[in-house]
Amino acid sequence: MQIKELKARGIKNSRKEAAIEVIINKKYSASAPSGASTGTHEVRSFPKKGIRYAIEKVNKYNFKELKFEKFKDLEILDAYIKSWGGNTVVALQSAILKAMAKGNVWKFLNPKAKVLPTPLGNCIGGGAHTKLESIDIQEFLLIPKAKTFKEKVKINRKVYDMIGKQLKLKKKTDEGAFISNESTITTLKFMTEYMEQIKKTKGWDVSLGVDIAASQFYKKGKYNYRNFWENEKRIVSRKEQINIVNNWIKDYNLKYVEDPLEEEDFRGFAKLNQKTLICGDDLITTNIDRFKKAITKKAVNAIIIKPNQIGSLVKTKELVDFARKNRIKTIISHRSGETMDPIISHLAVAWKIPYIKTGIYGKEREIKLQELIKIERQIKA
Repeated sequence: MQIKELKARGIKNSRKEAAIEVIINKKYSASAPSGASTGTHEVRSFPKKGIRYAIEKVNKYNFKELKFEKFKDLEILDAYIKSWGGNTVVALQSAILKAMAKGNVWKFLNPKAKVLPTPLGNCIGGGAHTKLESIDIQEFLLIPKAKTFKEKVKINRKVYDMIGKQLKLKKKTDEGAFISNESTITTLKFMTEYMEQIKKTKGWDVSLGVDIAASQFYKKGKYNYRNFWENEKRIVSRKEQINIVNNWIKDYNLKYVEDPLEEEDFRGFAKLNQKTLICGDDLITTNIDRFKKAITKKAVNAIIIKPNQIGSLVKTKELVDFARKNRIKTIISHRSGETMDPIISHLAVAWKIPYIKTGIYGKEREIKLQELIKIERQIKA
């Protein structure tokens, strides 16, 4: 595939922030999202001179001498991560990949793919995903069991709507989760009991997970809960936080716990109950060097995959392969400042990633779920 024409331009993401879109040969477009809750070790989304500078650099670059035939050919663009920004390179690589695949990325990368990921649906949220007063924990996640991906999406949406109605919640976070100002313990108890209730009444088997995003309320060596239990502010030590999370795993039957400790505490992660999925996001930031450290410390058994954290689809694939080799579960994820690009849906299927975080509500989230439903139909056919 040869690039005959390329255009980079600015668009707005779901948070109304500046984002970049790249269009190849007037037909294949891709864009990159941005996060509100970001890890310290993520690459810069755009150079210090800003997104306009990045767009100008891409539009002036001579791509006509380059040929792209296979995924590995995208590696040549990794040299520009620092000068163009991670989001620019990911958008560019994604657009080129779509052009090589003629739009059908999952089949181009892995024509024998047969397995769809399980969606992790953000139902109740707060933290850095809203400027309103909210719950300390960033995400309460629904993890459905069903025979098909389509059924899982349907269950998540119905449970989401039922919970919103039950709690009379209307306002939503950046990711479309309902904003609650209840205490952490109140919400954990409610969600656990509600999952048990819907199993009895509806027959739906839905597990509960949380993204604690602990770095967001970690200050001066302590974890600062604004509303731990019945309007009680609580400041806890590292040791206390480890005990609290382990108790939550046991008491509320949590199947997934993301970023339960601050982003440098590899040893603390290793002390958590790894009979459940203990997942690193800010801890690892899709960085293979930090991931290797996490494996050495036995810190996690699951990791979040966000291509723009490392600024390269090629480097992202290396991390996914390394995780599989070391029997670490992978969860490919959207960002709070999302775009309408469903590329992660294709990557999830092609790379055999078992879980995908996309959110439940909002057009930027739903397009990724609908793309996976479409892929499921193609695989069955």
